Amino acid sequence: MLDLISYGLISLGVFFWFWGTFPLIGDRSVLFKLHSLSVADTLGSMAIVVGLLLKIPKEWPLLLLALISLAIWNTVLGYVLAYCSSDRSPAVTTGEDDRG
Repeated sequence: MLDLISYGLISLGVFFWFWGTFPLIGDRSVLFKLHSLSVADTLGSMAIVVGLLLKIPKEWPLLLLALISLAIWNTVLGYVLAYCSSDRSPAVTTGEDDRG
């Protein structure tokens, strides 16, 4: 039964990977495409790692580290993409007003 759940989670993860790539061929904005890809990739990767955790429980420290790294890295990457795509850029303090 545990093998069936493990294979189910790994299959679900691969499904999420492919499901996240389909919006790339749409007509939406690049940021929407990146967001949907990163969310689906994160969920798919986490499902695969949890499936592997059920399959090989003796490797739990490494797989737990992989889960935490996936969650933190993809969250930080999302914030970096959002910050870089915003229209606001940090003001350079030169002491002069550029509106004049």
